[in-house]
Amino acid sequence: MNKQIWSKSVPHLVAILFFIIVSYIYFSPVIEGKVVIGHDNQTWAGMSKETMDYNATHKTPTLWTNSMFGGMPTYQIAMKTPADAVSFIYSFFTVFPRPVYYLILYLIGFYILMLALRINPWLSMIGAAAFAFASYNFIIIAAGHSSKAITIAYMAPVIGSVVMAFRERRWLGAILTAIFLGLGIKAGHFQIVYYVLIIILILGISELIYSIKDKQFGDFLKTLGALGISLVLAVGINATTLLTTYEYGQYSMRGQGSSASQNHQSNKGGLDKDYITQWSYGIGETLTLLIPDFRGGASDGTLTENSATGQKLDALGADASQIMSTQKWPLYWGNQPMTSGPVYVGAIVCFLFVLGLFLVEGRYKWWLLAATILSVMLAWGKNFGLMTDFFIDHVPMYNKFRTVSMILVIAGYTMPILAVLAIQRIVKGEYDQEKFKKALYWSLGITGGLSLLFALIPSLAGNFMSPSDNQFTGNYAFLQNTLPIDRESLLRSDAFRSFIFILLAGAAIWLFTKKKINTSWLYISLGVLILLDMYPVAKRYLNDSNFESKTVAASIKPSVADKAILQDTTYYRVLNLSVSPFNDASTSYFHKSIGGYHGAKLREYQDLIDAQLIPEIESIFSSFKQAKTAADIQQPLAAQVVLNMLDMKYLIYDPQAPPILNPYANGSQWLIRKVVTVPDQAAALQKVGQIDTKHEAVVTQSVATTLPSSFGSDTTATITLQKYEPNKLVYDYQSKSPQIAVFSEIYYPKGWNAYIDGKKVPFVKADYLLRAMALNAGQYQIMFRFDPKSYSLGNAISMISSILLILFVLGGLFLLFRKCRKKREQ
Repeated sequence: MNKQIWSKSVPHLVAILFFIIVSYIYFSPVIEGKVVIGHDNQTWAGMSKETMDYNATHKTPTLWTNSMFGGMPTYQIAMKTPADAVSFIYSFFTVFPRPVYYLILYLIGFYILMLALRINPWLSMIGAAAFAFASYNFIIIAAGHSSKAITIAYMAPVIGSVVMAFRERRWLGAILTAIFLGLGIKAGHFQIVYYVLIIILILGISELIYSIKDKQFGDFLKTLGALGISLVLAVGINATTLLTTYEYGQYSMRGQGSSASQNHQSNKGGLDKDYITQWSYGIGETLTLLIPDFRGGASDGTLTENSATGQKLDALGADASQIMSTQKWPLYWGNQPMTSGPVYVGAIVCFLFVLGLFLVEGRYKWWLLAATILSVMLAWGKNFGLMTDFFIDHVPMYNKFRTVSMILVIAGYTMPILAVLAIQRIVKGEYDQEKFKKALYWSLGITGGLSLLFALIPSLAGNFMSPSDNQFTGNYAFLQNTLPIDRESLLRSDAFRSFIFILLAGAAIWLFTKKKINTSWLYISLGVLILLDMYPVAKRYLNDSNFESKTVAASIKPSVADKAILQDTTYYRVLNLSVSPFNDASTSYFHKSIGGYHGAKLREYQDLIDAQLIPEIESIFSSFKQAKTAADIQQPLAAQVVLNMLDMKYLIYDPQAPPILNPYANGSQWLIRKVVTVPDQAAALQKVGQIDTKHEAVVTQSVATTLPSSFGSDTTATITLQKYEPNKLVYDYQSKSPQIAVFSEIYYPKGWNAYIDGKKVPFVKADYLLRAMALNAGQYQIMFRFDPKSYSLGNAISMISSILLILFVLGGLFLLFRKCRKKREQ
């Protein structure tokens, strides 16, 4: 018995060892202590700095940060949650350094999927490599999209577990689905989870059809019920994240929007269509699945001295070797604004996928084909408006996500699955010889023929021109001629490359069917060819040059302006105009910023940016151009009433110069003299830029009725900030008459509570998105504290769900043990 268990375990142990070794080989710089910085890692470091620092020194984590956009919840930044039933598994792989453990997760995740489909372990290793080394998986690591990478890895076995549940292993599949779906949701990239649920929905529809056809509808319902339990438990475990995200979503850019922004919404809630489809894959660009540089590769690609550009530079007397080794070139010429690289699933995978369409039985083939086609067509986005508009307007939740090209991750799952199923079919000999011969020729003709056609006639792909080429004028005008030549050369080279790999893979299969090589050599041949195909392409987008000998934090250095501002220990905000202020989080690493970077900022703050902040910033730039003295620089700031109400005390214009001190900033709180009433929020958005925000406040009619008609007669009244924490602010107040105080803090109703001397009191919205409060005469302490109910409720549900999942697993193990014992007794 022990020998039998050991013999069955050996292939899995070999697979895991292979995955670890190949991951360390690919990311060998980690052995020297180097790391991949990545833009998004730096961005996250900035946006999370205040939160992480606070949590490191306090038992109760903060759920609010004032480091970006005047203040926002930390739910999608760095929210700390209690341990749950899957936390151990989630943290287990972190024993490996980043990004090594991302690649290990890719490989193991898809390996588990393959095993769930009852694929031979050795063939499962090939499938795992084919999936893991797809270019997109490495592009996102290079960019620092950690949560996306982890979610992609964990969602792979979810697909396999669901298939397992429908294939006579209902409860084991359901248990694994609950665990892996819980891990996938925990990873935090809901867009990837959403896309995988689309795959599962298509699989479910296929199973429904076959259950009716085979008269097994009752079994289908039982499996559906078991998977329903899995879904409830996986969601329940992640209730804290999901509840807070859902709640925040109602107020974010991805929600219904404020009354002021309804005219900008072209769909029923969610993001704007143009924003959703900004990154749409070109229809012709789909061929990057087969030929990696079909559209030039990356927007910041590399060229060699032998390229047309390199030769021209050499002819002009420039140091071509030096320039070509350091310069990045705009090689991408597709439909997207820019890209870090193509979605390449592998030439051999494409060939085997097509072969699978001929050989694999319909039960698997059709749902895999349907999911693949759907992902490709939806990735076209605005280039296939009819379908995209339908999904945005009518498919639940689809309009909550941007970058539609990301849906090609579905093809990244489905194409390797069908490719491996095709190999399994061939190895088992489950095919008609004559039918197989035709299938092989057709598959070679479609994929290999297409590759060869573009290798011989690359001009069929287009003119190789990019709109960005127009930027090259004067001494650089020659690039308008050389870059298209280089792009054509890249396509020709990659097309021929794909043709060769397809031909070699086809030859290996042909030799196997002719009994010239055995199964082991077929596996070795295809495994090596797939790695030789995909490994170098992945290296184009994530290689040793991406590693640095420092941490992310060490890569962020304070500028001259930062150092000067940090001498001020009071509470204030900073506007950094040396960067794109609303698409950069570096300022948030050191300061409380008016700007920031986040894909789901508060909708009302985005409205304020569009309607008021951008015009005020443009006014600042305009006045600075004419300024001759320090007074000329500071004086125009008095007119920027909205920036002043956001307490813009410092303005960074040049990071290597002292900051500009704004003497007109309203401060963190102030007492007003007049209330300006408007009918609604839309009117408030316009009016707030037309008043003296230091002495007046804009409120809607519904708010005005709750405020005193007489206030502010005591001009000696004071209100000062005594204590600041991101989730708690304490003020001292003193006045001989009623007052109305405005606080330079973002109004967010779900969690912020106000207290006067410990007693809860109401507060209102003023100046479109700030907090205000009516105060009686007297001397007392005011406190704002952020304590959202969704967080505490989510924690309670997560704990209960964790207990139920553990019981679910133990129950499943008990049934499995009893089943095995009965078999032994028989």
